[in-house]
Amino acid sequence: MGDNETRMLSVDEMKFDERGLIPAIVQEESTGRVLMLAYMSRESLGRTLETGRTWFYSRSRQQLWAKGETSGHVQNVKRVFYDCDADTLLVQVEQVGAACHTGEFSCFYRELTPGQGEHGDR
Repeated sequence: MGDNETRMLSVDEMKFDERGLIPAIVQEESTGRVLMLAYMSRESLGRTLETGRTWFYSRSRQQLWAKGETSGHVQNVKRVFYDCDADTLLVQVEQVGAACHTGEFSCFYRELTPGQGEHGDR
């Protein structure tokens, strides 16, 4: 385990970027499948922890949004981890419905093929 500090950090001790945001990887707890990547502000992270549902910060709209607010496809938060640098979150959830706005279960449903050039040629 080494000499690393193991105490729990608070929301205020997370390392938010210059815009006040921190990336949040959302993962389905039961399968480990990565569902999406979004950004949280201090306020949306606080709401997430208070409500048990995911809240994010929209960089394009510059406002908070609750996942599933209009679609009903909510994410029930099971656990929230932060990485060794306290600058990225891993949010484990129970996904209700689809995570992606396209209707796909995960936002990561398309694949780049290794060994192909920039334009898909070999």
